[in-house]
Amino acid sequence: MKKFQIPNIYRSSFITRIKNARKDLDPRKKDFTPTLLDFGPVRFYLARHFGFCYGVENAIEIAYKTIEENPDKRIFLLSEMIHNPGVNNDLEKLGVKFLMDTSGKQLIDWNQLSKDDIVIIPAFGTTLEIEKKLNEIGINPYRYDTTCPFVEKVWNRSEQLGDENFTVIIHGKSYHEETRATFSHSKTKAASVIVRDIEETKLLASFILEEKPAEEFYEIFQGKYSEGFDIKKDLEKVGVVNQTTMLATETQAIADLLKDTMIKKYGAENIKNHFADTRDTLCYATNDNQEATYGLLKENADFAIVVGGYNSSNTSHIVELCEEKLPTYFISSEEKIISDKIIKHFKIHQHKEIETENYLPHKDVVDIILTSGASCPDAVVEAVLRKIHSSFPNAKDVDEVIDRFLIKRE
Repeated sequence: MKKFQIPNIYRSSFITRIKNARKDLDPRKKDFTPTLLDFGPVRFYLARHFGFCYGVENAIEIAYKTIEENPDKRIFLLSEMIHNPGVNNDLEKLGVKFLMDTSGKQLIDWNQLSKDDIVIIPAFGTTLEIEKKLNEIGINPYRYDTTCPFVEKVWNRSEQLGDENFTVIIHGKSYHEETRATFSHSKTKAASVIVRDIEETKLLASFILEEKPAEEFYEIFQGKYSEGFDIKKDLEKVGVVNQTTMLATETQAIADLLKDTMIKKYGAENIKNHFADTRDTLCYATNDNQEATYGLLKENADFAIVVGGYNSSNTSHIVELCEEKLPTYFISSEEKIISDKIIKHFKIHQHKEIETENYLPHKDVVDIILTSGASCPDAVVEAVLRKIHSSFPNAKDVDEVIDRFLIKRE
């Protein structure tokens, strides 16, 4: 896989070495057990996979190269480069301005741009409508395009479904930049509907089976279906794609439900004419990170720390998985660890940050699960580990433990 040139501020002094050592021992990714770092009174279980993925590193490399090569030009990002506050703040400090926020709200009016300006398309991709707007201004939307290739893969799969006259069911968050982009591309080739989760899919199934009045569909799925959607015709043949950062198990459950629904309505012998048995369109990093999380959760830890941007979809799903088993603290950086007594963390279902006291249990050995999302720099994960480690004055030196660990494996 290609190696990207990204700023050293995002690199860790030891995490890449640990990842490489694990990769050398397990190149085919069959072992998802975590790496145990034992410092005596505190032990960390480090996920087998976490941190920057291919698409994120590609986006960061393009962004920084663009800044370096165009010192005299105004540079804009369509919206956040990736869902990580540290990376986005770094770009802003270098003079990059954001045209929109993550919800699509305009921050800088289009009429303030000229053909001489540079606009970087983020890793999530963008809509055809925005591409047209940029072309009208005279800005080539593909010149500084960091769209993740795995997102483009979803677009291609949607187009294939459309060519075969299947309606595209998109498992995703309708407000998310990636899903908005996928919906924009999909609806030009096929009738399309966005479902958020299994519950919305059950509602969709009830319309397929004609258990609900057709007119209710347009109210329930308002803003989530393509123009001219005909519920009587466009739900006869369906195929599923997803936002690349969703939970793989939920996407599979959605596909299974829709397949069973089509069998119920049309019979098993006719299923190929009514359901496209697509493969899950998650990116490799999302899948690996989720599998690594399942590996983490086999350990008997006291709590989990998940690091990443609070608006990061793939990170929030890792948090959800961890929360099912043990206390979980979702933090954006080491700065959220206020002291050995207080941690400030984000509650995804309450959509707010809270403070928790006495998060470190009083016991001889504290076991901590540590992982991050695909848009979180390894340097931040290292900083979190060192910050917690500093709360244990009798703990073994971090660098000495890491060196001994790696000597055994390198």
